[in-house]
Amino acid sequence: MSQTKYIFVTGGVTSSLGKGIIAASLAKLLQARGYRTTIQKLDPYINVDPGTLNPYEHGECYVTDDGAETDLDLGHYERFLNVRTSQANNVTTGRIYQSVIEKERKGEFLGKTVQVVPHITNEIKERIQILGNSGDYDIVITEIGGTVGDIESLPYIEAVRQLLWDLGDNNGIVVHLTLVPFLSAAGELKTKPTQHSVKTLMESGIKADILVCRTEHHISDDIKRKLALFCNVKQEAVIQSIDASTIYDVPMLMREEGLDKVALEKLALPNDVEPELGQWKQFLQKHKNPKHQVTIGLIGKYVELQDSYKSILESFIHAGAANEVKVVVRSIHSEHLSANDVDKRLMGLDGILVAPGFGERGIEGKIKAVQYARENSIPFLGICLGMQMAVIEFARNVLGYDKANSTEMNPATPDPVINLMEEQKKVTNMGGTMRLGAWDCDLQEGSLVHEVYGETEIAERHRHRFEFNNDYKSQLDEAGLKATGYNPKTGLVEVIEIPAHPWFIGVQYHPEYKSTVANPHPLFVGFVKAVLAQKQQQTNASLA
Repeated sequence: MSQTKYIFVTGGVTSSLGKGIIAASLAKLLQARGYRTTIQKLDPYINVDPGTLNPYEHGECYVTDDGAETDLDLGHYERFLNVRTSQANNVTTGRIYQSVIEKERKGEFLGKTVQVVPHITNEIKERIQILGNSGDYDIVITEIGGTVGDIESLPYIEAVRQLLWDLGDNNGIVVHLTLVPFLSAAGELKTKPTQHSVKTLMESGIKADILVCRTEHHISDDIKRKLALFCNVKQEAVIQSIDASTIYDVPMLMREEGLDKVALEKLALPNDVEPELGQWKQFLQKHKNPKHQVTIGLIGKYVELQDSYKSILESFIHAGAANEVKVVVRSIHSEHLSANDVDKRLMGLDGILVAPGFGERGIEGKIKAVQYARENSIPFLGICLGMQMAVIEFARNVLGYDKANSTEMNPATPDPVINLMEEQKKVTNMGGTMRLGAWDCDLQEGSLVHEVYGETEIAERHRHRFEFNNDYKSQLDEAGLKATGYNPKTGLVEVIEIPAHPWFIGVQYHPEYKSTVANPHPLFVGFVKAVLAQKQQQTNASLA
């Protein structure tokens, strides 16, 4: 009998039903019952990782402590569970085939013909069980990307079929997420798409143990009985997943539906301990009943797709709840900002965040947004490229270095205040070669960032090739832009701030990757707190 139990989450009918949220919600409920739980994502695309994908293609690229560039669903896993993920939590077809081909080149298959079955499926099974074999978890939830029937997903579905057989009874179950659409012309919910989806799964040799049905309308007991009958599951295993006002409601909705209870019964695990969800309920209470409201401008160049800045948006929700503030995020495309209209476009903002990104497009708009925040004393947070733009803006408009720039945008700039990192100069491959993962940072005592964190030694996640050029540090420092955070080994500037400004911080790292419901990130909490304080101060001044 296996020590670790496995839950596989598959999807049918259509993509974007929310497998990641259902997986994270189930994991949260199991964790709240005392089970050590983690989640992994199997992605069917052939890219080795999403690191080279345009955000418009796949949303944000989420980075783990150990430097894995992963699917954004891992961000949901961490935000819900408050448990760090790693390289082992995200597997792609590209990584699977790369590994198998490398083994073949080394002669590990002893002259055998390398095939999808058994070589690819064996590799998938090994990757699925890495977390389980670690001894750190009681339950591993594995989300399989795409939908059942996709050509790309077939090797994963076959590997799951084999693994369920290997594991034996009560050690592995399948949760199948599907759609029950409402046809307004007929005025009723239709079960046929779900029936076909389950049939397709069964044709692959896998029986769904639990059905989670996404719906816009409540599913009656009659429809649940019908789905149970035609999909060969018990009625209590037909779980309604109705549209929620926030993703953070989903664990509570799944609890009401009994998803965790049914899963534990099928895994032959005790379910008599009620889940401890006090902190989660408190978060929801604050999130849904804010006492104040602020508007923060998110200046980016991928704003058409909200998933491009998913972790930042979620971090504002966590920080908002911590401050009992509703944070209204106004997304502003930096490419559309110019000197002629920046005042008009940014007017009315209580705070400004300049977002991460790569490439030259929209850069001048980001610089204008930084200038507007600095000159109008608006609380400002710059992340990664946003921090670099703050340095460029200050060099141009305060030091008078009109052509100051990053060598990423202009390799011939006479004042490269942002420069390519030394170890990056010999890099030729784009994938997985940036400065990635968690790196140490020492914060200067007495600085604003030190006050925000309440400590002098931190570790934050990075994803960049270019850095603050220390050749300009003394000039910038004398003019009022201070470097207040450093990597202790390399001297790389990690944090800049302007002490004369009400609240102005730029960070080279990505704080949004570490914000969770249980632990909102201190930078976002401090930023929202400062934005609210300034807004209240201005309101009081206008009333006086």
